[in-house]
Amino acid sequence: MDVLVFMIPIATGLGLVGLCAFLWALRSGQYDDIEGAEYRVLQDD
Repeated sequence: MDVLVFMIPIATGLGLVGLCAFLWALRSGQYDDIEGAEYRVLQDD
């Protein structure tokens, strides 16, 4: 039961880090061109 004292804050912290990374990706435009990625895979440069 003592392990929950450590695991709950660690899990909450990792969740917040993931949420911050996702919000950063949204704001920096990582998801703007979803359809273009499928065509770039097929291009042979």
